[in-house]
Amino acid sequence: MSINDKIIRLYDEYTHRPMSRKAFMHELVRMTGSMAAAISALKLLENDYANMAATKYEGILTVKVEWTAPYGRMTGYLARPEDESKKRGAVIIIHENRGLNQHIEDVTRRAAVAGFVALAPDALSLMGGTPTDADEARNMISKLDPDVNLSNFVSAGDYLKSLKYCNGNIGCVGFCWGGYMANQLAVHMPDLRAAVAFYGRQPKTDDVPSIRAAIQLHYAGKDERVNAGIETYLSALQQYGKHYEYYMYEGVEHAFHNDTSAARYNEQAAGLAWDRTIRFLKTQLEL
Repeated sequence: MSINDKIIRLYDEYTHRPMSRKAFMHELVRMTGSMAAAISALKLLENDYANMAATKYEGILTVKVEWTAPYGRMTGYLARPEDESKKRGAVIIIHENRGLNQHIEDVTRRAAVAGFVALAPDALSLMGGTPTDADEARNMISKLDPDVNLSNFVSAGDYLKSLKYCNGNIGCVGFCWGGYMANQLAVHMPDLRAAVAFYGRQPKTDDVPSIRAAIQLHYAGKDERVNAGIETYLSALQQYGKHYEYYMYEGVEHAFHNDTSAARYNEQAAGLAWDRTIRFLKTQLEL
């Protein structure tokens, strides 16, 4: 079945605003015409991790890691090339508002295949870690203390620098909620060299002068909610002479890079955006 824009807008409201699952399903049934049609639509909208475990990557190592942050122990998923003949740039991979799941672990492996030391911190580490239920994860994300959360992600950069196979150059890539966090790290992490934000909310204009990292921004043409702040952000980046790249992918939805959501994933846009991301990071992190 095809998913129209109104249904995708409804799902976006459900996953990013305080709408209960009961209210969401009630409206989805109304829009699709029946419970059976609503369930079929939901299968295309929600993440399907079935293919993640089947994807194999050669030449990399993966491990679950822990480190000490200012407010407690952080956990994460680390992937890196097996070859330790040279030190490499490191990338913090920042998850969506569903927490650290199989999709983000897969993205972390892709970054390692590209030659980086890649670390995906779990923002919910201090709350027991990401649960399997996406609704519960979103609810937990909404309760994070912003200052504590930011400090925890900054600590991921310090942890990466401590690794013998890291060259000390740190970047980050974030998606949705993680895209917003990538922008926040650019503001609050002075030694960050590169920040890539996929469809993430923008920082306050007054914070832009603090940015030292090179910025790369990826936005979806149909993502009205996030796109509302683009022009203000770009104007501030230009005004303060910041190094940035900006890409708009017309005709695609929010979360177009997430290949576990059949209704919103766009293979062409996702591939182009990822190629641009890797090129940018290789340049900025001196890989």
